[in-house]
Amino acid sequence: MSFKNSGKVLPTNLPFSELVEVGDTLYLSGQIGNKPGTLELADGGIAGETKQVMENIKTSLEAHGYGLENLVKCTVMLADIGEWGAFNKVYKDYFAEGRFPARAAFGANGLAIGAAVEVDCIGAK
Repeated sequence: MSFKNSGKVLPTNLPFSELVEVGDTLYLSGQIGNKPGTLELADGGIAGETKQVMENIKTSLEAHGYGLENLVKCTVMLADIGEWGAFNKVYKDYFAEGRFPARAAFGANGLAIGAAVEVDCIGAK
């Protein structure tokens, strides 16, 4: 088991690892649309935060030698489930057509630092 924090997305003093490797499985902590190295959310509402979430996930994976193609399952939490369509418009651009991870989405009553969206993922080596 390997616990990893690159420091490229969130400060390393937070009480969780950005990525944990267990055998051939990768567990990524939930990512919000924070600007790298800060706890400030990206501008642009759901679209801007979704783009930043996906960039943060990509950065975390690449910092440890992986990529979006390693993702097999994502869970999406939305502060407003009514923004599911707007989330999807941005999300789908990060994957090759027909190569989307399995996914679940649900509305949440409050996300960290007032985020509009949070995504956590499981990957495979």
